[in-house]
Amino acid sequence: MTRKSRIRAILVTVTAVATAATVTVGVSVADQDESAKGAEVAHVRPTEKQVADLFDNWNAALRTRDPGKVADLYAKDAVLLPTVSNKVRTDRAGIVDYFEHFLANKPVGKKIETYVNVLDGNSAIDTGVYQFTLTDPKTGEKNVVKARYTYEYEKRNGRWLIVNHHSSAMPEG
Repeated sequence: MTRKSRIRAILVTVTAVATAATVTVGVSVADQDESAKGAEVAHVRPTEKQVADLFDNWNAALRTRDPGKVADLYAKDAVLLPTVSNKVRTDRAGIVDYFEHFLANKPVGKKIETYVNVLDGNSAIDTGVYQFTLTDPKTGEKNVVKARYTYEYEKRNGRWLIVNHHSSAMPEG
């Protein structure tokens, strides 16, 4: 074998090894891409409408008049800054306590304005203005209260939960 043919043989071998390594790396990256796509499917971003509709679930829970059902929509570490209480609620017991009192007024909520920010596949914010028709348990008199709201949602174990909820009466009536 001449020197020239040995160099060609070495170049062919080096090229073959480099090609094999490139293919192996390419397949490995493709496998990782497929795994990442699978993970993305698990974290599909909700639509703005899907997030806005979470209020309907909460409002339906209010109509059950069961404070436990309402509290079930909140994460264990949720914070509630409620409309008609000066006390910040930071655990299930506090949230249940608030809704025991609030539900006595038979609240019926209705969104007036809503702005949704989908942050990613597992978190979103719904903020705006809503109103509640409240019924006085003693007199039966109805009163409409407008308030600003913010719901921060997180998807935990496949379920959308409220992690922060702020509601406050409109400052100008």
